[in-house]
Parts: sequence; C-alpha cells; structure tokens
Amino acid sequence: MNDRLRRAVHTVETALLVALLLVMIGVAVYQVLARNLFGTGIVWGDELVRVSVLWVTMIGAASAAATDSHIRIDIVSRFASERMNGVASRITSAFTALVCGLLGWYSVRFIHWDYLDDTIGFGAVPAWVCELIIPVAAGVMALRYVVRAVTGGEARTDAEDGA
Repeated sequence: MNDRLRRAVHTVETALLVALLLVMIGVAVYQVLARNLFGTGIVWGDELVRVSVLWVTMIGAASAAATDSHIRIDIVSRFASERMNGVASRITSAFTALVCGLLGWYSVRFIHWDYLDDTIGFGAVPAWVCELIIPVAAGVMALRYVVRAVTGGEARTDAEDGA
C-alpha cells in the first residue's frame, strides 16, 4: 500500500477510535452522574456504550492488523532460523486471514437475521446498523493478512511511516 494512503487510513482509524472512545466515556460518565444525582439518565445510553465498545474493539483490531501488532505466541521466532520464521509468518498470516474472512462471512449472516427481525440497537437505530462494523473490520483485517501472507512483508511501525 502506498505510504500516503496508509497514513490516511491510519489517521481515519485513529480519529474514529478517539471520537468513539470520547463518546463512550462521556455517555458512561453522564449516565452515572445522572442516575446518582437526579435519578434519571439517557434511556438508550447503556446500549450506546455497548455499541461503542464493539466499534472501538473492531476498529482497534483492524488498526492492530495494519502493523501486525496483535498478541501472539512467538516461540517459533525464538528458536527457528530467519528463513523458517518467514515461512511461519506467512502461514500464520494466511491462517489469520482465513479466520478473519470466516468472521466476516458469518457476521453478515448474523446481521441479516437482525435485519429481518427488526432488532433495535439503541434508541431508534437498528441493531444491524450497529453491527456493520464487524464484517467491515473483519474484511479489512483479512485483506491485510492476505497481503502479508502473499508478500511476506513485515509490518512497518509508525516511526518508519513518519507518523
């Protein structure tokens, strides 16, 4: 991916994460204060916080996939040769892409059922709209790991990107 596009995507991901985190914290704090001080709160506030957690989690996971920063058990890299590490990295990336692809595929089926059932997410927002982040983020992660599996490319850090 060209450096300019990679930085733009990283900026958008970071901005979304910050905005969602601020909304999540703001609504949660408001809910606590409103309930304790005034005996009231936003009716759909708790659901909004739950949806925000889902979105922060999925966007954060997609962002971590961009730099291959997910948690891993790297016993192979400690004992194997550099060539074997490259092979293991490609296999791991391919498997991760497969799992992310399956997550995306089955999440679309799940969202379809929520659409058919007219399930409400929060307020008047349908649940399927709130859940759209799952297949989108899973698809982004799958694509990133497919590219890593095919190219064998090592992830670049933010310092290398100049961000």
